Amino acid sequence: MHLFLYGPPGTGKSTIGKKLSASLKLPFIDLDRVIETNVGMSIPQIMEQHGETSFRDMETAALKSLTVEKESIIALGGGALLRDENRAFAEANGKVLLLMAELPILLERIQHEPGKRPLLAGDLKNKLTALLEKRKDHYNSFPLKLQVDGKPSEQNAHRAQILLGRHHLSAMGEYEVIVGRVFNVTNLQNPIIVTDENVAKYHLEKIQNLLNAKSVIVPAGEEHKNLETVSRLWKAFLENGLDRKSTVIALGGGVIGDMTGFAASTYMRGIDWIGIPTTLLSMVDASVGGKTGFDLPEGKNLIGSFYPPKLVIADPSLLLTLTDRELRSGMAEVVKHGIISDPDLFAMCQQGMDWVKANLEEVVKRAMAVKIKVIEEDPYEKGIRTALNLGHTVGHAVELVSKFELRHGEAIAIGTAAEARYAARVGLASQSTVEAIESTLSKLGLPIQIPSEMPREKIIQAMRVDKKKNAKAIRFALPVEIGKVELVNVDDLESVLE
Repeated sequence: MHLFLYGPPGTGKSTIGKKLSASLKLPFIDLDRVIETNVGMSIPQIMEQHGETSFRDMETAALKSLTVEKESIIALGGGALLRDENRAFAEANGKVLLLMAELPILLERIQHEPGKRPLLAGDLKNKLTALLEKRKDHYNSFPLKLQVDGKPSEQNAHRAQILLGRHHLSAMGEYEVIVGRVFNVTNLQNPIIVTDENVAKYHLEKIQNLLNAKSVIVPAGEEHKNLETVSRLWKAFLENGLDRKSTVIALGGGVIGDMTGFAASTYMRGIDWIGIPTTLLSMVDASVGGKTGFDLPEGKNLIGSFYPPKLVIADPSLLLTLTDRELRSGMAEVVKHGIISDPDLFAMCQQGMDWVKANLEEVVKRAMAVKIKVIEEDPYEKGIRTALNLGHTVGHAVELVSKFELRHGEAIAIGTAAEARYAARVGLASQSTVEAIESTLSKLGLPIQIPSEMPREKIIQAMRVDKKKNAKAIRFALPVEIGKVELVNVDDLESVLE
């Protein structure tokens, strides 16, 4: 599926397109340059000698010729989608992102390119004003929009990636992350889907038919994230004839992704796997980063490997079958990502669950982008990636001591609030920051206090076993303000739970 950049003249479609091309490792095509090559004339010459109607015919032909091209970033002329057939073609063959800017910015950019835009020749300001007014309803009708004023092209390209739901990760192996509908992945050899009993009821048949894959179903729940289930997966791979060229597909939440990834990483010394997360928590957190593993009775994820998938497809429509509790649980990780580095995402979380349910795709895209940015900078958790552990040192321990009666996200919410309160006590965070975190979690229906009946000594014991410990202290990621965390070594764990 192509990624089309569209909008008025001067919005930087080519500049942003080239940066997207470099980031996503996709070819860049400028449709106007294709037309010029086909005809052997510049756009102004075509318009002068053949007229606008003939030019638009050439534009339609050039656009339709792109069906033979592999997936690309395509910059379109400012009126390329005025024709209904052109728009229908673009929307059927990819995503269209509209770039917009205020009139003064457009004028400033265009006046440095005299003679290149025949429709604006002469009185530039009046002609551009009239063109924008004439196309106002047309441009406003596109759902994906990016206002590019006042920001550097690198930042606009990154914002475009988020809106398009596309990322190419390369810090730990090359793989794609796509937010959108599950599509047919071609060239899969002897694929097998791993899922659990709950997900299978809702999604297995559809995905199995789409990918023409076999399947293995395991029991649902964190209590089954153990070596016994992993062994069962290895045996299923053998029984179904998987070899080094086969692909395993993890269809489920974080538990399924972690175990399937680990089983794939160790079967025949490593075979390809694809992640199709089905929970909000796994879409925004567990499905990207390449961390795989399973639990021991003493703690979560104590056995594991770094082994990224070849592809992650996060389809927000799969979230519609989640229970309210499961959806709320996933929001704990979304809030965490907002606290780490995206105050705007945190502000979205403050709108409450009704807003979240109505804007799930935007929530997934923004929260996932935070995780991707961090893990690309620090793939093997040597430094800044530890920021993603906000709420998890206390949270994992609380989850374990609850014997998984608390959902992962519920435990992380408790951990995030506890660690925020500790940050305030040691002078890192203000009380207003703590109140903002607690009120946002509460508004989303998430708990913020450790259950009173839960033994504090067991929580501390579980924290000491947690994988994030070092020789003398445990490193915590503590909130400083919304959008910033700091890594702090703590040896007095009792003080964290006060």
